[in-house]
Amino acid sequence: MKNRTEKIANIIKELSAQFLERETNKTSLITVTGADCSPDFRRATVFITVLPESKETAALNFTRRKRRELREYIKKNINIKTIPFLEIEIDRGEKNRQKIDELLRNG
Repeated sequence: MKNRTEKIANIIKELSAQFLERETNKTSLITVTGADCSPDFRRATVFITVLPESKETAALNFTRRKRRELREYIKKNINIKTIPFLEIEIDRGEKNRQKIDELLRNG
């Protein structure tokens, strides 16, 4: 079952990236870095990073407003019985990794 959950999460990640690439207004770069799906497929979290960081709040608000449309896009492009409700979060792990890399380069 875990393998299926990972496959569905990966498909949601890819479809979210396609959708956001099409929908963004190009004032910031929104990258989908990952997705997690609950074992019952009722909830999924899509993780994003935003460049420049000053546009992070605006981009997060934008993606959260587009959740319903994103869910419809996923529904049209995936063949599963239950389409998860989506949450959008900033990928803090990726931000921390980038900060550590920067510190190592400069240190």
